[in-house]
Amino acid sequence: MVTPERLLAFAAMSFLLIVIPGPSVLFVIGRALAQGRRAALTTVVGNTLGGYVLVVAVALGVGSIVERSVLVFTVLKLAGAAYLVYLGVKAWRQRGSPQAAFTGDTAPRGGLRTLSEGFMVGVANPKTIVFFAAVLPQFVDRAHGHVVVQMLLLGLVFNVIALASDSVWGLAAAGGREWFARSPRRLSLVGGLGGITMIGLGLTVATTGRKD
Repeated sequence: MVTPERLLAFAAMSFLLIVIPGPSVLFVIGRALAQGRRAALTTVVGNTLGGYVLVVAVALGVGSIVERSVLVFTVLKLAGAAYLVYLGVKAWRQRGSPQAAFTGDTAPRGGLRTLSEGFMVGVANPKTIVFFAAVLPQFVDRAHGHVVVQMLLLGLVFNVIALASDSVWGLAAAGGREWFARSPRRLSLVGGLGGITMIGLGLTVATTGRKD
């Protein structure tokens, strides 16, 4: 199994990567501003599940294919970017309706749908894909055997840290949202801000990363 030293080293490296806001964090913040605390935390859970799917993929050998193939990596990256832009445009077009969400004038957004959207962003996060494919295997002690189990354990540590960190970001953003609830104009601004954030994030994901 994984030695305590390797486990702590991996946890420290994971923490440093996670605390720097990336696609998942910015997506959670956008959701918190546009839809509130519940949607933000549901999105965090979806992101975490998506991230763990990447761990399983790497543990089973699929991650090496993504790491070696520029085409596969690019297709996955662009698919995730396009999805973010789509959600951002949708949020921008609906920016005039956040007041109904605050006052309860409309049916609440389905939790399963919010969860699935968070999952899609989590599983298509280029930063996480590269980290799991390139870094995760380096902390496995092959002399101890059970390589797949070690990877799954290390990936679980990463995702637990991500779950806690992203939840803090989401709750903080949702707390600031209450200030906007006092003015219809502010509500429109917050809806537009969430949309612009997601669009900008999608464009950033599409234009950064591997170019080799």
